[in-house]
Amino acid sequence: MLCWARTCRLPHGALGPFAPSFSRVPVALSSSSGQREVKPRPLPLSYRLLDGDATLPAIVFLHGLFGSKTNFNSIAKALAQQTSRRVLTVDARNHGDSPHGPDASYEAMCQDLQSLLPRLGLAPCALIGHSMGGKTAMLLALQRPDLVERLIVVDISPVKTTATSNFATYVAAMKSINIPDEMPRSQARKLADEQLSHTIQLQTPQDMDVRQFLLTNLVEVDGRFQWRVNLDALAEHLDKIMNFPPQQESYSGPALFLLGGNSQYVCPSHHPEIRRLFPGARIQTVPNAGHWVHADCPQDFMAAIQGFLV
Repeated sequence: MLCWARTCRLPHGALGPFAPSFSRVPVALSSSSGQREVKPRPLPLSYRLLDGDATLPAIVFLHGLFGSKTNFNSIAKALAQQTSRRVLTVDARNHGDSPHGPDASYEAMCQDLQSLLPRLGLAPCALIGHSMGGKTAMLLALQRPDLVERLIVVDISPVKTTATSNFATYVAAMKSINIPDEMPRSQARKLADEQLSHTIQLQTPQDMDVRQFLLTNLVEVDGRFQWRVNLDALAEHLDKIMNFPPQQESYSGPALFLLGGNSQYVCPSHHPEIRRLFPGARIQTVPNAGHWVHADCPQDFMAAIQGFLV
């Protein structure tokens, strides 16, 4: 479910001039009422919108757990240029620059998008979601097919995620970080990395990537370092994030499930449920990619998307 940001190497000149618009929303405090709403209240998400042809369906990217809209910066710019479409990247609630709220369920994340997409005039859109964002995208397509012209799900399925990553350990490690106030940022990151290493040890090359990715969420506010992700809400809803809400209705629109050939997140046993909920689904594998298909093989990733948009 992690979606960390690696530099995507795109051909020289692939990124042209754009007129992006930004929405940066200050972090909001969670409700203290202790009452759970039957229908989650939408939060005003932070987003970046690249301009394009308004007569074509926009492309919307949803990131994974602990990620942010910046994970797709290079990909979004390249696709905006190559397809002439508007491209939206969004911070999910409790992530990036979006507000915090006590509810981190997929139902709540879908409510946020149901509010945002029509307001920006981007519905129906070509919706692309990776990992956690892929589950949000699937649920939105199933619940509000009028908002989704076509669906691309990246290396995740509508069943419980049982991959080996220990997300609860990551949350606990992040909560244990203690950084003195007024410390220079470079020293603060080094100290945080050292403290994370006590829990997330270098047993595999991927462990360093995990730590560096988690550290992208370390921000300085008024001289104090804190995590921009809402660790309390994510910890409380982690089981739900790993799972997928039971659904009966199917999505009849075009759907592409883009899998990493070296990833274990989607197994052949998941395919029947994919076919049940998305009868028009096409399942495609990128041979040399892991879970982070867009980071491992950006050119193959973009080629698959462009081929599906035609």
